[in-house]
Amino acid sequence: MATLFLSLATFAQKTDDKSTIAAQLDKKYHQYANIARTIWTTPELGYQEVKSSATLQAELRKEGFKMEVGVADMPTSFIGSYGSGRPIIAILAEFDALPGLSQDSVPYKKPIIEGGNGHGCGHNLFGTASVAAATALKNWLTQTKRPGTIRLYGTPAEEGGGGKVYMTRAGLFNDVDAVLHWHPSDDNNAESSSWLSQKQAIMRFYGRSSHAAAAPEVGRSALDAAEAMNYMVNMMREHMDEKARIHYVIKKGGLAANVVPDYVEMEYKVRHPKGEGMEELWQRVLKCAQGAALGTETRFEYEVISGYYEMVPNDELSRAMDANLRKVGGVTYTPEETAFAEAIQKTLPTKKAPPLSNATTIQPFRTGIINSGSSDVSDISWVVPTAGVYPATWVPGTAAHTWQATAADGMSIGFKGMMVAAKTMAMTGIDLFTTPELIVKAKAELEQRRGPNWQYKCLVGDRKPPLNYRSLAQ
Repeated sequence: MATLFLSLATFAQKTDDKSTIAAQLDKKYHQYANIARTIWTTPELGYQEVKSSATLQAELRKEGFKMEVGVADMPTSFIGSYGSGRPIIAILAEFDALPGLSQDSVPYKKPIIEGGNGHGCGHNLFGTASVAAATALKNWLTQTKRPGTIRLYGTPAEEGGGGKVYMTRAGLFNDVDAVLHWHPSDDNNAESSSWLSQKQAIMRFYGRSSHAAAAPEVGRSALDAAEAMNYMVNMMREHMDEKARIHYVIKKGGLAANVVPDYVEMEYKVRHPKGEGMEELWQRVLKCAQGAALGTETRFEYEVISGYYEMVPNDELSRAMDANLRKVGGVTYTPEETAFAEAIQKTLPTKKAPPLSNATTIQPFRTGIINSGSSDVSDISWVVPTAGVYPATWVPGTAAHTWQATAADGMSIGFKGMMVAAKTMAMTGIDLFTTPELIVKAKAELEQRRGPNWQYKCLVGDRKPPLNYRSLAQ
């Protein structure tokens, strides 16, 4: 009976602590909204996030975190730590923007800078909410005098640069007990899902230039090689896993129609639900390139920019995250926000947009889902139990990497969803600090999913972080 009373008292205390931490975050809404807006107004691409990284670092220093900057050979990366001893709970923060998605925070297309950068994936919100959650947990550790360490990992270049891969390879998560993260979405969920494994590379063909009319027999067209490769890859789509994905763009395709192109550069991405399947498909893509070079008498080479595994879901952690998301609730729109959302939905390329109530409701908890996207969070998930939450920062029906997402990311709809994420992660952090068996179960699940004799092997090998990947071929 005494044990029962103790358990009830512990549960009541934990509930009170979560309510307190949520209320404290509510009081700081405007502070964190201003930080998110600041990062939104200065969108910086991967590995170039000097101002964005500095803004988040300054907030952590102000809160008393011990800072380590430039980890894993990435100047804009950082780790902020507070506390001591175990457990060690990590929260991830992203802050890179996307090229070509400049957009004002209005419900119609209006680039701030034509062709400029924009936060079309909400990483201005991502980094800010993560700092907010880490700070809330820091304050809770201080007030309760509990042992344990909270770490905030500032992870650059998620959009193709794979910053987390290099942090994982450097062993920066080896002593961590659990990792929490989040990502903007158009509804509210904390599903236990997987993402696709991915490899990305710059493909280069070298030919021989010549006058295209006067001496075409002298030339060897690098563009012919690129087009031949693309043609073979597109024919290959009929004969590959239907859940796999291949994307490409021609970044340099020649300079004049009457000059046989001697250099062409493309960017390729290959995705698959499993790492081994991705590698097999990758080798087939390379054979297309090699065959194209052989047939056009050109030379082919490539440079791997990023590569990461599929996500390892963790039902134990995700169920805890889901329970806390349900305590927090979704986003409620004001009349002005409703008008904004309705105007956004009219611009969406869909016959029927989902109801705006999706921003308020919490989706049913799901497991066994394989999403079609990829993320460098995945590599971390093979090393330490990892779970995420995905609140409605975008108007329901909005896709990522669109001007509609950028617009919401810079105003109150995005900021409200951001605070849902901060509260949910902070509350889940309390569970991890106060419930040792949750970590034990999460680690056991990870061991079971990895299988025996597992060892982490980075898909990019020993190459250094591609700090110039956004400037390649531009």
